[in-house]
Amino acid sequence: MRWLVGWSSIAARFGTAGTAGSARSAGANGSAGSVRANGSAGSVGANGSVGANGSVGSAGSVGEDYEGRSVHPVGSQLLWGDPDPLWAVGDWRPDEIRIVTVDPFTRLAVLGCCGASDEELRVGLFAARGGALRHLTAWPGSYTAVAQIGRRITVVGDLAGARPVFYTPWAGGTAYATAALPLADLIEAQLDIGHLAALLACPETPEALRDSTPYDGVKRIPPGHALVLREGSREITGYEQVASLAVAGPQRDPDRAVEGVRDALVEAVRARLLAPRHAPETMPPDPGPVPGMGPAERRAARGGPVPGIGADLSGGSASGTLALLAAGLPGAPGTVLGHGTGAGERLLAVTFNDLATGSRDEAELERARMIAANPRLHHVVVAAGEEALPYADLEGPLTDEPGPSLVTAGRHRRRLAAGSADHFTGDGAREVLDAHPARLADLLLDRRRRHLLHPVTALAKAEGPSPASLFIPLTVYRAARRLARTPYRTGLEEAAAQLPQANRAALSASANGPLGASLAALTWSRPGPAARWLTGEALAEVSVRLSAAAIRPTSVQRPGEARARAALARHAADHRVFEQAAEIRSQRLHAPFLDNQVVRACRELPEALRVQPGARAEILRTVLAGAGIHDLPPGWGATSRAGSAAATRAGLRTAVGELISLFDAPLLADAGLIEARVVRKALRAAAEGEPVPLDGLADLVSTELWLRRLLSRRGTCWTGTAAPRQRAVAGVVVPRPTLHQ
Repeated sequence: MRWLVGWSSIAARFGTAGTAGSARSAGANGSAGSVRANGSAGSVGANGSVGANGSVGSAGSVGEDYEGRSVHPVGSQLLWGDPDPLWAVGDWRPDEIRIVTVDPFTRLAVLGCCGASDEELRVGLFAARGGALRHLTAWPGSYTAVAQIGRRITVVGDLAGARPVFYTPWAGGTAYATAALPLADLIEAQLDIGHLAALLACPETPEALRDSTPYDGVKRIPPGHALVLREGSREITGYEQVASLAVAGPQRDPDRAVEGVRDALVEAVRARLLAPRHAPETMPPDPGPVPGMGPAERRAARGGPVPGIGADLSGGSASGTLALLAAGLPGAPGTVLGHGTGAGERLLAVTFNDLATGSRDEAELERARMIAANPRLHHVVVAAGEEALPYADLEGPLTDEPGPSLVTAGRHRRRLAAGSADHFTGDGAREVLDAHPARLADLLLDRRRRHLLHPVTALAKAEGPSPASLFIPLTVYRAARRLARTPYRTGLEEAAAQLPQANRAALSASANGPLGASLAALTWSRPGPAARWLTGEALAEVSVRLSAAAIRPTSVQRPGEARARAALARHAADHRVFEQAAEIRSQRLHAPFLDNQVVRACRELPEALRVQPGARAEILRTVLAGAGIHDLPPGWGATSRAGSAAATRAGLRTAVGELISLFDAPLLADAGLIEARVVRKALRAAAEGEPVPLDGLADLVSTELWLRRLLSRRGTCWTGTAAPRQRAVAGVVVPRPTLHQ
């Protein structure tokens, strides 16, 4: 796990401290490079540091007060100090940390994979000095930018939410980080039970989650915003325009929009290819030949990725697009043996084959094999049995926050272990390219009714032939019109009024079908799949949150665009949990579809194009054609989620005994969020094949696992003589006896 942390405080004397904590970064001419600390992790020279009692010192080194007591992150490297320090913590690669310095108090740190040149970083820093923060988010790649301009510190979050920024009041100022747990340790925070309730009840409703985190007192900035600190005071400002209901949406040209997506994806992939190559760190020695195992399989069994660059190749459109782009762009990998410099370095394409259930679509496997016939690709199929089913491996590291990916992390870790040191994944393509059902309401707002014909017809076909299917187009149209005519405040008030009944509603047979899912999504807010198992007290508390949000001033958005952004933020947060839970040492996962520039380009796609059946596959087919890739296998772009559901149900059947034991005395029940008996009954029903929302059970199990890992951990993220006396959430989970607004 990698993160950065710093703080902004009120300094008695600005600019008078020495340079004991200065970092060897780019020179005054602004050339960028890797950063190494001159001294130890905590020897950061500056004034304005914080002591154990929260006082702010006037001299000495950053993290040290006038009595010589200090606090700094464990295992950190100093990026700058004097008087507002910044540290990088974790196994950052040298090329992942770049600093541009204009003068001692005008500098920019970029952490992550950034495709900007040194000069572009300098221009972005000058633009940020004038207040144009959007320039810091417009480079290819996935990164976090921190700009220091005098005493003003600006930390920029991303558009999707995969690289969030957190903050908390501390010692008369503000501490910030790209992980919530270190800040929780810093202030010795307890659990925010209300946030966990909202996360389970309404995971795709930002109004219910607000700016909270699982840790009481630690806040997050929304996607598309930046945290601006001035001598401890804080301001959260957005850097993206928000669509309004006052005017119709702009008429975008579909061809130019798709070209923008192509350019953004190509630049995102190129930014990773141009980065330095990395080989895994020292691993256990190879025991030698093993019957039935090649060198790649033996390396994966020892827990290390293959050097170089690779990609998922599931046979789907998203992973196939990234694999073909990475293999086809000029340069290595993708160099055919005997042709050019670096000849013979091929892109490693990894396909996962589930042998336990046979749920893997044979057509997808065949498409993956046909794509891998490209001589620029080296194809590896990772086959696994029952040991790789969801819920089979519930052991894993503590993540920053809970997420449903915790129950499948062991399954994905097997695939990633056979991958490369830099591995592309197609996560996020569905959320940024597909049309959320609520976008039908946006089309009605713009008076584009004819564009609803194809999506509602496809929905009727998906439901199958029946007399009721004749009325599906009219049913969907009425739901979309109702949403288009429902104001934001009214929609939230209706959701708040209905939420307390979410655990009493009977599960209909059509609730999980395409029509039921689409109708449920045509609202401003809807209960999550786990809401049916929450207690009335927990649902009532979330209802209070929604009621308070309904009367709070907000920028009015189109319902479809607002719901699509919320769904993207939810997926990006779970992708971040997935990265931490399935992490392989020395490996980096790259999700270009969640990059800022790719998200921006996808948002320029007109709604009329998005809502058409098969739009994602056609867009990506056009992207590949623009990059010179035309030979795609038959059926490319077909989607199927039946295999995932079958594997999840098989995993539940296999692990039902362990899961029931997990909920014998659950911490969620101690917090007052669930009744253990009700959840155990639901687990047995799901294992027996009853129509139970599997996503809801994954949310409950993952949250319970995360709570147990959090309470059982040892140590803290901070060290020094002024470090916090105890870690965050030390002790037991204590439920709140009353509602908290």
